[in-house]
Amino acid sequence: MSTGLTNSQRRPAVQFVNSDRPAILGGPPVRPSGPPAWPPTDPALTTTLRETLLDGSWGRYHGERCQRLQSLLAESHQVEHVVLTCSGTAAVELALRGLGVVAGDEVILSAYDFKGNFQDVLALGAIPVLVDICPDDWSLDVAQVAAALGPKVKAIIASHLHGAIVEMPALRAIADGAGVPILEDACQAPLARVHGRTAGIWGDVGVLSFGGSKLVTAGRGGAVFTRRADIAQRIRLHVLRGNDAYPLSELQGAALIPQWEFLPEWNQRRSVAVEWLRSEFTKSTAPPQAGVHHTTESAWELSPFPVASGDSGSAFYKWGMRYESREADRLTRNQFAIAVRAEGIALDPGLRSLHKIHSARRFRTAGDLSEATRADAGILTLHHPVLLGDESDLAQIPAAIHKIRTHAKEIREWFVTEGRSLELGEAGVV
Repeated sequence: MSTGLTNSQRRPAVQFVNSDRPAILGGPPVRPSGPPAWPPTDPALTTTLRETLLDGSWGRYHGERCQRLQSLLAESHQVEHVVLTCSGTAAVELALRGLGVVAGDEVILSAYDFKGNFQDVLALGAIPVLVDICPDDWSLDVAQVAAALGPKVKAIIASHLHGAIVEMPALRAIADGAGVPILEDACQAPLARVHGRTAGIWGDVGVLSFGGSKLVTAGRGGAVFTRRADIAQRIRLHVLRGNDAYPLSELQGAALIPQWEFLPEWNQRRSVAVEWLRSEFTKSTAPPQAGVHHTTESAWELSPFPVASGDSGSAFYKWGMRYESREADRLTRNQFAIAVRAEGIALDPGLRSLHKIHSARRFRTAGDLSEATRADAGILTLHHPVLLGDESDLAQIPAAIHKIRTHAKEIREWFVTEGRSLELGEAGVV
């Protein structure tokens, strides 16, 4: 499948060399320069930031850049109200406040979700209600939501994570039937298409993040958007205290505007790259062929999440994959991630499942959380910057995985004798 790159951007794909030693065993890394830097250097971004320095607007409380950004976000989501804020985490808290969530209320969310969402619920004195996730892409299992509803439930958080898309039409029907509003978290999915709509507008309120690693970044920052004037008014009453208590600066607004304008093209390029990689993963993760040198046949499986199709399309801030080790003496998920990162590929364990990292006294569960338990131990995510690269950049990913598969037994033995400290977190990925 074509990556959609022009001929001038194409380079010969990296060929698998089975004799190459993995970097973790002292061999040369597939990508010596390491993962691509983010954010990228771009002339339009440099120009707009220079303009804010020259006209002095970078230091103003209020200016045209943030107003322009609000207009862009409102237009993109076809909403009337946009509140800029200091982070995605703050955006979730403000959205919950806008929905009227108070102490003693309950909020339904996926048992596999960003921990900041869980902690935002607690910050309001409310109680998280955790439901399980779908077995195919480990997103919120909408079928489990109805059983979690109760008289104290005042909101549902639906997060689009790791390239997966929550089944929002079904969730919307359940929520409307129960009279419960939805907070749609699009922090990992800006301008993704969710069953024909832009991510965030299936909910009564949507949120974005502009954190340092996000697809559109100002280092920090976020936004809340909604069609409902009552939600926006509650947020503004909480935020405006003589000044904005959760501000996004004019300098940040200036940095975000050109990135938001580029985002549709970037999302398309990432989607094409993921499609190409899916076909390559089938080749690179297949069992070694007879007659090809290898030290072991790895007893694990790496399965990328399915890609949204039809009237849905992901944004791929991180691309999720399921890692399953079928034998106890083979590479663990964390060992595999460490070995791939040593090749210069930004493949990491995903989030921790919420019921595994918080006291059971702090939340209520609805049903079995078996899939969330599997996700806690088995999810891997590929960070997005490499998806904007050329075919040579993309081919390095299956090449790295092939090296680890080919030498899996040796790598496992290395961890047993030499790499114990890395498994305890020194690599920064566990």
